[in-house]
Amino acid sequence: MTVMLTDSNNASYAHDPLFPWLLFDEIGGDSRSIKKALDNKAFGGDLNNLLLDCIRTFKHNTQYRNDPRFLKIWLLYLEGSDDTEFVFKEMEENKICSDHSLLYELYAGLLEAKENWQQAQMIYQKGILRKAKPLERLKGAHALFLDRMSHRVNGCSLQKIDGDESIGLVKNRVHPWSGSTMEELLKKINPQIMRYDGYHQRNKAYSGKVDLSSLGNASRNKIVKIGGKEYQIKGCAGEGGFAKVFRASVNSNPDDIVALKIQKPAFPWEFYMYRQLDQRISTKQRSSFGVVHGMDVYSDYSILVCDYLCHGTLHDVINSYVIVGKSMEEVLCIYYTTEMLYMLETLHDVGIIHGDFKPDNLLVRYSRDDLSEDGFEDRTGSWGNQGLCLVDWGKGIDLHLFPDDIEFVGDCRTSGFRCIQMQENKPWRFQVDTYGLCAIVHLMLHNSYMEIEKKATSDGGYIYLPKKPFKRYWNVDLWRELFSQLLNNSPHNDKKLLQNLRERFQDYFCSNRQMFKKLKDLLAKQRLSMCSS
Repeated sequence: MTVMLTDSNNASYAHDPLFPWLLFDEIGGDSRSIKKALDNKAFGGDLNNLLLDCIRTFKHNTQYRNDPRFLKIWLLYLEGSDDTEFVFKEMEENKICSDHSLLYELYAGLLEAKENWQQAQMIYQKGILRKAKPLERLKGAHALFLDRMSHRVNGCSLQKIDGDESIGLVKNRVHPWSGSTMEELLKKINPQIMRYDGYHQRNKAYSGKVDLSSLGNASRNKIVKIGGKEYQIKGCAGEGGFAKVFRASVNSNPDDIVALKIQKPAFPWEFYMYRQLDQRISTKQRSSFGVVHGMDVYSDYSILVCDYLCHGTLHDVINSYVIVGKSMEEVLCIYYTTEMLYMLETLHDVGIIHGDFKPDNLLVRYSRDDLSEDGFEDRTGSWGNQGLCLVDWGKGIDLHLFPDDIEFVGDCRTSGFRCIQMQENKPWRFQVDTYGLCAIVHLMLHNSYMEIEKKATSDGGYIYLPKKPFKRYWNVDLWRELFSQLLNNSPHNDKKLLQNLRERFQDYFCSNRQMFKKLKDLLAKQRLSMCSS
């Protein structure tokens, strides 16, 4: 790792005494330009002495305590030092850029280059705990580091670092979404996925007349040919970093509408997750998790054909309240919370984690029949087709592919939905979903993203709770139990916890017949509003 210095033409010698050390200049008859030494490749004793002189001259000068240029001088000296730990300790004692993420990022990079992975991990953790700024950049660098370390460990026996110590990326911990992990998993499932109904491996680039990369909001009525069928684009339903989702009619039939998810590069993992749902979820529950008809995998693209639901997302519903300056009625919040608890209870019980549980991925479903009290508790009759549908399984995790004691590391990098374990750089499992549920409930109740705080308990411990207080006219005990239980749950199987919470919400709802009537009216009003918008 070589740290380069940047020129600053506007600096003034009088107000910036460090400046002459950075550019070519004569000080007291001696050439003391660090830049000149670097340009002349004068590494070794002369450069180190020059760096040390500069550090001794300015290390007690508060003007440079948070100056990135001075930090880079320290890091240059650190790179050539035989005792990096001592130099870093001296930097901390002098508080050199201790609140700047660059310190931890560059020092950890130097340690990684020297294959001191354990120490590099500790430096990243130290910077994150100190909330060095910009924190998101540091967390991003740390996530990439974990990805690289995962690549070293995956498929190998326990990686030992510095003797008997491991980096924390031990055999039972893995980053589930790293490139190396996904590569290993796709190799593992390839023989299985090739046998699944609807999966077509083309082994060539997509050669249709329509350039798939050109498809967008203005692509209405273009024809995409896939496997003997023609899909006429009717509009763009969504777009992400690597994929676009289009509403399309099949073979010009206006009554046969599907969703086409076109992704580059090809990504068959989502199709695999849908087929696992087919195998593990009962017929009664299956409509809550999206249905896929098939996938064509080309060398450059994959095209997933799914059911299309036309009523928007839970995020759209929440926004419909935001734009009129209101919050969702509590009875509706209770209903959707019960639905989400039921979803996660079902998924986690069969060894599946969604991994991206947010309102954008929850489609709203409406029953074709009138809603009645009959069937509400057990989701039968008209309630079987009413509720939510969880889609977008690109970050889905199949626990059956991992050891029973597996724990996950890494960050979903979705602002507002990063579980506490991700925020504190700790291992996680089901919390990625349950935290997402809490974040969604907070949005429904408050129209704002959830912020959490650590509160002391009477037994000397602590508990995580949302910062924003509950309104007095809500069922405060119900909501407090939900957040306190889910924000502080263990990484192990949470089926019993989710079931108990769901039953609490259901019992409360069913104890008051007026709530059912109000819910029925609100859902009818919501359907009319969302379908006409």
